[in-house]
Amino acid sequence: MMLKTQRPIMKRLVALALVALALPCLSTHEAEAQRGRRRPSGGESSLSQLPIVRERLSNGLRVVMNPDRSIPTVAVAIYYDVGSRNEVQGRSGFAHLFEHMMFQGSANVRKGEHFTFIDSRGGDMNGTTSSDRTNYYETLPSNDLALGLWLEADRMRSLAITAENFENQRETVKEERRQSYDNRPYMNSILRINELAYGDYWPYAHSTIGLMSDLDAATLPDVQAFFDAYYPPNNAVLSISGDFDPAEAMVLVRRYFEDIPSRPVPAYDPGPINPQTGEIVERMTDPLAPFPAFHVNYRIPPSREADHYALEMLGLILGDGESSRLYRILVKEQEICQQLHVGTDDQRGPDLFSVFGIMAGTHQPAEARQVVYEQLEAVARDGVTARELEKARNRVASYFVFGIEETLQRAQRLAEFEMYYGNAELLRTEINHYNAVTRDDIQRVARQYFGPTQRTVLDVLPPAAATGANP
Repeated sequence: MMLKTQRPIMKRLVALALVALALPCLSTHEAEAQRGRRRPSGGESSLSQLPIVRERLSNGLRVVMNPDRSIPTVAVAIYYDVGSRNEVQGRSGFAHLFEHMMFQGSANVRKGEHFTFIDSRGGDMNGTTSSDRTNYYETLPSNDLALGLWLEADRMRSLAITAENFENQRETVKEERRQSYDNRPYMNSILRINELAYGDYWPYAHSTIGLMSDLDAATLPDVQAFFDAYYPPNNAVLSISGDFDPAEAMVLVRRYFEDIPSRPVPAYDPGPINPQTGEIVERMTDPLAPFPAFHVNYRIPPSREADHYALEMLGLILGDGESSRLYRILVKEQEICQQLHVGTDDQRGPDLFSVFGIMAGTHQPAEARQVVYEQLEAVARDGVTARELEKARNRVASYFVFGIEETLQRAQRLAEFEMYYGNAELLRTEINHYNAVTRDDIQRVARQYFGPTQRTVLDVLPPAAATGANP
């Protein structure tokens, strides 16, 4: 799992869509340059020397600590092993609903007071939901570590699940759906391509935001049952990074968390995904889209499987930076696309290799898709060059270095590795898997996963272009 790709695919594609609307001439590469990204000397040494302390409480709470005395701040991140993939049909959107519910107060913290406590210390906080997990975090001055731990423990122990809070947050989620999806160009196409690509594989086919009809049908007992099932300490990882002493931190962790009882957690066993038997092609009209766009997706193995590393490297070679193959052809040379994303979605379960582009001028999706197919065929036939692989390795080193620059980044990455793969210490050697990828590996996976019958295609057309567009 490359550190650059921790943002869910939804947010990456939304970023491209918004850039296309606001700054049509600004490339993704240029946007990164404007953020002041520096070139690192390498990723192996900083990772291999990363201090990591792992503990487990008697109630099953896993604790990961990364002491760093270089700056007087601390980050607290808590990850719950529940995402939209854990939802049952008819009850979609619950994982994301709880991202909101968790800020509605608890036994000793009134509604909205969590924000007040953190803001008064000059800190930062938030929560996010993905298919694979839900997380919450705080960054604080290091002398306020106890506050961050106490706040997280109080809502784990005694979240205020009331009819009033439920109704308020249900309406908040509906408004979020309207603002973030229904009233933004390309957003519903991102939901639709996942439905098409995953087919009847419910865990990843349905969206994290969920169906509003499911939320409308939900009852307060349904919501309480979801919290009881997925929010006990034995289904969580607590990660701390920054200026603190691990022994002293564990005294606080035990004080605030150890008396929270564990509870049974539902097993996650969705079974295998059914094989795709042919190309899937669909067109949709987006009344808000100013330009046509396209998605081309291929099913690939989960993150951290051997082939996934080679596929991630291929994603960099094809679409990361102005000199990458598809970006160079589609954006710079032929000016068919104004924006382009290529890469893996990095799911814990069956994953997708995604290509998403927003067209430039009067160009149509079929033109861009043909270039994509030709380049994938070229890699399968001829492989990639030694220079392309070297550049991809340099990119990986950059992403690993800058992916753990800040204490919050480290806390989040360590929590993910502990939760997803059972051991946060695997982060120290993760870059080695990318450096071990060969040109033969990349050519082999291109042949194996990118056949015409293995792809899912969705063209997105503005209303004026929908009639008579080429399929």
